[in-house]
Amino acid sequence: MGQIKAFTPKSQFSSGMVWYFAIFHGLALLAFFPFAFSWSAVALMLVLNWMTASLGICLGFHRFLTHRSLELPKWLGYCFVFIGTLALENGPIKWVAQHRMHHASSDTNQDPHSARKGFWWAHMGWMVYRHPEHHNPFRINRYAKDLLDDAFYVFLEKHFIAIQVVFGLILFAIGGLPWVIWGIFLRVVLVYHQTWLVNSAAHTFGYKNVKLKNDLSTNCWWVGLLAFGEGWHNNHHAFPKSARHGLRPWEVDMTWWTISLLKTLGLATNLQVARLYPNRNNEYFNGEVVKGEAVRPAA
Repeated sequence: MGQIKAFTPKSQFSSGMVWYFAIFHGLALLAFFPFAFSWSAVALMLVLNWMTASLGICLGFHRFLTHRSLELPKWLGYCFVFIGTLALENGPIKWVAQHRMHHASSDTNQDPHSARKGFWWAHMGWMVYRHPEHHNPFRINRYAKDLLDDAFYVFLEKHFIAIQVVFGLILFAIGGLPWVIWGIFLRVVLVYHQTWLVNSAAHTFGYKNVKLKNDLSTNCWWVGLLAFGEGWHNNHHAFPKSARHGLRPWEVDMTWWTISLLKTLGLATNLQVARLYPNRNNEYFNGEVVKGEAVRPAA
């Protein structure tokens, strides 16, 4: 008898996700029509973009929850994670689980958004063609089991859409339609692409400080700027627990600036920080993650 092959479910096309992305992008374009424009709406969008992308996703969902790169007072951690929920990129439990899947099997078939399947697959195709394993509730719970006992995170997971609706109603009550168009639709779409570029462009363009086996992650300077420091992705894949992603002098990491301020204020503790060490040709090739600021060069 021949060897029986294990059944591997195929990705399933989701017309609902196509409609969702099309409607959100279409409504975001209304921002460029005169009836939806106001300077206060522009300012609101810029502030909320920084808050939801940098404070919420980069700091709250990613460096704090997913990788436990730092410790925060519970109330402050809740604030950052709540702000991350406003990015509308799923609730914190599913977001954390899928990102941990990505690190566990980067750029393989087990990676939800493997860049080996192409730029656009890594960018957004993986959400249009949904793989059952990557959205399986039991697998998600296994990868994010440390969050399941926290009632606040479970609440955000269940109600992140309703939270966005309430937030939109608040913006409408204060600033009318322009605040909704710029503060919800345009802001969410921009944060989407800022985040997705880490999965696509930062696995395609740029350079590497650390060579990693079968890993396509790169340091892409323009994604580093657009995504508030997340574009130094090769550094991050080499040292996932590091709270600092920009490790060389020119690698601007704006989210790290916030973390550094929190550390100075005594609000961020037990920081995990990576350091790179050059070889004889001054080429960065190795490093380590340590706690605190004082480190000794690696042997």
